[in-house]
Amino acid sequence: MDSFVYNSNPSRIIFGPDSIDRLPEELDRLGARRALVLCTPHQREKAQAVADRIGARVASIFDGAAMHVPIEVARKARALATELEVDCALAIGGGSTVGLGKAIALESGLPIIAVPTTYAGSEVTPIYGITEGGVKKTGRDLRVLPKVVVYDPKLTLSLPMDLTVTSAINAIAHAAEGLYAHDGNPVTALMAEEGIRACAASLQSLRDDPQNLAARGLALSGAWLCGTVLGAVSMGLHHKLCHTLGGTFDLPHADVHTVVLPHALQYNAEAAPQAMIRIARALGVVNAPMGLFALAESHGAPVSLKAIGMDESGLDHAVELAVSNQYPNPRPLERAPLKKLLDQAFEGAAPAP
Repeated sequence: MDSFVYNSNPSRIIFGPDSIDRLPEELDRLGARRALVLCTPHQREKAQAVADRIGARVASIFDGAAMHVPIEVARKARALATELEVDCALAIGGGSTVGLGKAIALESGLPIIAVPTTYAGSEVTPIYGITEGGVKKTGRDLRVLPKVVVYDPKLTLSLPMDLTVTSAINAIAHAAEGLYAHDGNPVTALMAEEGIRACAASLQSLRDDPQNLAARGLALSGAWLCGTVLGAVSMGLHHKLCHTLGGTFDLPHADVHTVVLPHALQYNAEAAPQAMIRIARALGVVNAPMGLFALAESHGAPVSLKAIGMDESGLDHAVELAVSNQYPNPRPLERAPLKKLLDQAFEGAAPAP
């Protein structure tokens, strides 16, 4: 029998179709009267529709959220929150928007209500990331954990299928690494396997009908489980590489996760055989790295760093950044194997030992 420690994060989860209708009462529970609504420019219309539900309690809408939370954007949003004397941040969107809410909460302690419209999972984690000077720095702090998460599958119906696929695989990455985390436990392992199964299964249904509400709900519940794993245990090589590639080279977050994950799993495969068995079982395949590569490829997702804008000249720098700070990972970080990993990911080759 293994010994373990499990800490659950204290989020309140509101889940189901039309759960957005409960937003006013959730604001009441927090005693919030002046909310700063956060979104990206692209999500402005959806954020406005949600804001209309709470009327006079909206102090302002800040629609400048951006990938990897640039420090300049965080400073603008923090200044606006202070100027308007808001008492709550309402983040409507994906990981970029929730991440901006976390950047505000890190400094001010403002409570966050998250309304996810993707499958990022960051809404249930105490993990934050801010990019400054071309480097994305991450950390953990319970102040940034959203107090309430409203999961309404209807709000994800308009998510384009290309983003649906990469967002769902991004969620799978959280659970996959959680299965070989040095501080993992039986509780997070159960969540991880079910989260991977739900996200992968949802994509099969959504490929036939992107408006399938039940499948959207399955994807959202899978993302919740995968995100909960991310928030409860440590991540390894895959997430460190993706933070490096995304923050330093400004690559799309979910796309980077989609491309890198099969190769990062292959790197760790021999050192984490039980994790590979559980991932493969959740996907219904024999080989976990190949199964994830096939999942992305069969749904039209990018499988190469070249295709998402990475310059080959940056690969060596990415390797140096990856090995400059050793952290727990099933297999030690070594320059030559990491360079091979990134070369394969750059070209879009199938993961190979």
